[in-house]
Amino acid sequence: MFNSKITGLGYYVPKNVVTNDDLSKMMDTNDAWIQERTGIQERRHVIKGDGDTTTTMGVKAAKIAIERSGLDKDDIDFIVFATLSPDYYFPGPGVLVQRDLDIKTVGALDVRNQCSGFIYALSVADQFIKTGMYKNVLVIGSELHSHGLDMTTRGRGVSVIFGDGAGAAIVSREEDNKKGILSTHLHSEGQHAEELSLIAPGMGQRWVNDILEDNDPNDESYLPYMNGPFVFKNAVVRFSEVIIEGLKANKLEAKDINMLVPHQANLRISQYIQNKFGLGDDQVFNNIMKYGNTTAASIPIALTEAWEQGKIKSGDLVVLAAFGSGFTWGSAIIRW
Repeated sequence: MFNSKITGLGYYVPKNVVTNDDLSKMMDTNDAWIQERTGIQERRHVIKGDGDTTTTMGVKAAKIAIERSGLDKDDIDFIVFATLSPDYYFPGPGVLVQRDLDIKTVGALDVRNQCSGFIYALSVADQFIKTGMYKNVLVIGSELHSHGLDMTTRGRGVSVIFGDGAGAAIVSREEDNKKGILSTHLHSEGQHAEELSLIAPGMGQRWVNDILEDNDPNDESYLPYMNGPFVFKNAVVRFSEVIIEGLKANKLEAKDINMLVPHQANLRISQYIQNKFGLGDDQVFNNIMKYGNTTAASIPIALTEAWEQGKIKSGDLVVLAAFGSGFTWGSAIIRW
C-alpha cells in the first residue's frame, strides 16, 4: 500500500477587499465588535460581473498547484471538489474544472461537507491513492459566499464572518510510508444539522417554485443561519478531540506538532485550541484576519500561505483540523 503526499499547493482570492468599516456602512456593526468576536479585519468579495465564480476561482488555484507539483494537467487522474456554493444546483463544479482545465475525461467528485469539506476531500484522495487506484488527484476547496449573504443588519451575525476564495492541492503517490498523509479522521453529528444551515432551496421543505409563489420579502429560509454560541461550544470540543485522535493513531503528542493549520472559522476558536495544546504562535497558522471564513477553501488557502512563507518544511509534522455545518469535523496528520 502506498502513502499519499501533497506535492503542489495554490490559492486564489478576489482582489476586492471588504473591511469591517466597509460593512459598517451597510449594516449596524463596527470594526471593534467584529474583531472582538471573530478576529476578522477584512475579507475578499467577488465583484459581480468580473468573471469570478466558485469554479473559476478553483481553476485559478488549481493551475498554480499543478505548476508547483511539476506535473502536467494530463497527469491528473481524478478531481475532488469541496464547496457549499457551487455555480449551479447541478451539475457540481468538479466536472466544470475538468472542462475548464481541458483535462482528459477523468472522474470528478463533489464533496458537500462545508467547513470540513477540504479535510473530507483530502481523505477521499488519500484513500484512492493508498489503494493504488490513482497516482495524482487534484483536490480543490472553493467558496463564493458573498452573493448569498444578507448584507443588512438582519444578517450581520453571519455576513460579517464569510469571505470568498479558493485553494487547491495536488495529492500524489508516495512510496515512503513514513512521509505524506499518515492518517485522516472524519466524524459527523447530524442531530445538530439545523444549527448551521441553509434550508432553501431544497426538495425537503422549500424549493424554488415555493419561494417564487410566496414572494415573501421576509422569508429567511434561503439565507444562511447559524446558532453562533452553540456552534462555538461544539467546535472547541470537537477540534480538540479529533486532533488528539489523530495524534494517538500515530503514536504522537502535541509537542510533536510543527504546524497546526485549523479551519479559519473564528480566531477565538484557534486561540482556544492553541492554548489547550500548549502551542506557540509559530506552531499555529491563522489568516482569518485577512480573508474571513472561506469554509472549504480556508484550510488550503492557509496551508498554501504557510508553505509559501517557509513555515512548513520537509520532515515537519503538519496537522489539519476542521469543524462545521452538519455537524461534521475531521483531521489530517501529515509528515511533510
